[in-house]
Amino acid sequence: MKHFLLLLTVLMMTVSTTWADNDKPIQVEQLPAEARQLITKYFANTKISFAKVEKDFFKKNYEVIFTDGSKIEFDSKGNWKDIDCKFTEVPLEIVPQQIKDYISKNYKEMKIMEIDRDRNDYEIKINNGLELKFDLKFN
Repeated sequence: MKHFLLLLTVLMMTVSTTWADNDKPIQVEQLPAEARQLITKYFANTKISFAKVEKDFFKKNYEVIFTDGSKIEFDSKGNWKDIDCKFTEVPLEIVPQQIKDYISKNYKEMKIMEIDRDRNDYEIKINNGLELKFDLKFN
């Protein structure tokens, strides 16, 4: 019985690693329309190094890496999930107004370098290294 469980475990690990982490380079034109629009509007002057699609079991995500080291992750519909501007500020038009107001009030002259959103919260990283977390009501 132990041998059977060991064999089953090895088989499951092999299958899961075969299906998961399936990254494939793509052309920018293959990104969802919403993702292409965001890049055109806010990152038009930043050169794209490469784009890729990541397939994990039942979902698909996209990632765009720029030559300056910045990156954007998108969900399957092209909505941004994470914007990481390594050496520049995240375009403020992307940041919800409540977060911008909080940063300008409490961290004057600080810049938002990274913004990450999911279905539960927003995470912000500012240029002094501080990371802030906001719920969906911006608390």
